[in-house]
Amino acid sequence: MAKHKGRAWHGRLLAAALGVTALAAATSVWTAQAGPVGGTPQAGVSAPETRPEDQVEKVAVDIAHASDRGDRGVNITIDDGPDPVWTPQVLQLLKESGVKATFCMVGTQAEAYPDLVKAVVADGHRLCNHTVSHDTAMDTKSEAYQSQEILDAERMITKASGGVRPQYYRAPGGAFTPYSRQLAASRGMRPLGWNVDTKDFEHPGVDTMVATVKSEISNGPTVLFHDAGGERSQTLAALREVLPWLREQGYSFGFPVR
Repeated sequence: MAKHKGRAWHGRLLAAALGVTALAAATSVWTAQAGPVGGTPQAGVSAPETRPEDQVEKVAVDIAHASDRGDRGVNITIDDGPDPVWTPQVLQLLKESGVKATFCMVGTQAEAYPDLVKAVVADGHRLCNHTVSHDTAMDTKSEAYQSQEILDAERMITKASGGVRPQYYRAPGGAFTPYSRQLAASRGMRPLGWNVDTKDFEHPGVDTMVATVKSEISNGPTVLFHDAGGERSQTLAALREVLPWLREQGYSFGFPVR
């Protein structure tokens, strides 16, 4: 699974998110002070009060790639939004195509555009946690930092959706760690990878993106697109070609396994 690096907009997003994350630290500080998932708090630190919304079903910690539709299933995943320009267009295209997708949302984006998060849910798509600030160096940071990024984003997305929780966790750029996978799984969010990277964030051209899907879909069912982080007209054009082609090849559209 390739690791994305160096997208300039994420640097700006990270800077903006630092303020949000700092404000949220008071509510998530226990995660910074606790040991690994399932461990005990440090001396002098009270365990957090268990609330009804914290009663979640744990899922597997390994990174999911398979589709719930079996060997001929395809998972369309859309990252980095929601975005007020591109997400509505992606949603309309998916609706016209009769396709459900998994939207991996950045916490600050979800907080900024809650109506779009609700629209995604209303259309029958699933939510995925893509952290607060899309830091592709997450795997080099402390467990406290990882906890804050994941749990604060979970709260932001759940609040924006009106109470619908993300069912998956996708590390920015694939920067998973054993700790982040365990933490996400303990919160009912299956770690989510990808098999086909269209590299639409690099604007390689519609033909190149379509050719990538056609040549690499045999590698596995989970296809990566984006609805934020830049101009996404190529993504829309590629989806218009890819979705009917996949159906013609006998594929059906589903969700990643949990």
